[in-house]
Amino acid sequence: MRRRKLLAGLAGATTSTVLGPPAAAHAPAQPSLSGLEDLLLHRQHVHPIPDPTPSAVTAAVSASRGDFSACRYDTLACALPARIALAQALGAHGHPEQAATAVAELYTTATRLCIKLGEDGLAAVTADRALTAALGGADALTVAEAHRMVSSAWRRQGHHSRATDVAVTAARQLTADRTCDVTERLSVQGNLYATAAYTAAKQGDRQTAHTLIAEAEAEATAGQLGHDALLRGTVFGPSQVLLHQVSISHLLGDAGQAIAYARRIDPAALPTTERQGRYWIDVARAFGQWGKPDRCFRALLAAEQAAPQEVRRGSVRTMAADLMRHDRTLPGVRAFAHRIGALA
Repeated sequence: MRRRKLLAGLAGATTSTVLGPPAAAHAPAQPSLSGLEDLLLHRQHVHPIPDPTPSAVTAAVSASRGDFSACRYDTLACALPARIALAQALGAHGHPEQAATAVAELYTTATRLCIKLGEDGLAAVTADRALTAALGGADALTVAEAHRMVSSAWRRQGHHSRATDVAVTAARQLTADRTCDVTERLSVQGNLYATAAYTAAKQGDRQTAHTLIAEAEAEATAGQLGHDALLRGTVFGPSQVLLHQVSISHLLGDAGQAIAYARRIDPAALPTTERQGRYWIDVARAFGQWGKPDRCFRALLAAEQAAPQEVRRGSVRTMAADLMRHDRTLPGVRAFAHRIGALA
């Protein structure tokens, strides 16, 4: 039943997207991070608008989370510098703890955006800023999430063992914390273990990857999370663990196992556009690894339908360029490659 459901979903995605959207005259531009670079590297002053009040900063953090979850990466890239400046200014207006938390959370979102856009050097800077701000007065969960960004930045730089250690240590440090909501704590811990498992798989360490993803699954079970929940801007729950299982299996060369895990997920039930796009891209990777270009392409079309800005990523452009070898048997693949900027 699950196999038929996944294949039916792929077929449905094909019929609804092969003929659209129409090929653009030019590939969509990559969202610009120049404003964030100016703020980080050149300390260019950004005047916060509106005035730095607690409610305005809360709204800025919420809007940034929403932009990322909805894959509005161009909007987010433009808005982040002013939102960060707003949160920083709040500290000088008598709210240092809220400012520390908000700045850390905004830099965490900035790190996730930089990773999406392949800006690994900038991601290392934003991750450091997130942790520095969090350690300046934020709560334990914000500090732990900042550590997860540091872990991701280390992984993107190729330092896999260090990245794994950072995430695992942060997860274990939360175990004794009794100052935060239990469900939120288990969610953050679960994401830390899942991130560490993915990093171990990236290194080819099968045993560690499986051990750590089991820890993530245990956190989901301990929290009695019958469904994925969006807490503090990130998703965790049973499907999130399965989604990491898909990624881990692909990284370890187990394409068939990756698809088996994917069949256990209902992508329409994933709580954010970003997670839905991530699901279809991971399915595409697994089918590509398995030597099934037709299904790989269908999954990429489904990803485009779910999250158009998600398929602008460099890894997707690489897959699309590779699928061009089959352009005679995959109608629409050339137009798709052009839409996402995979063709010069």
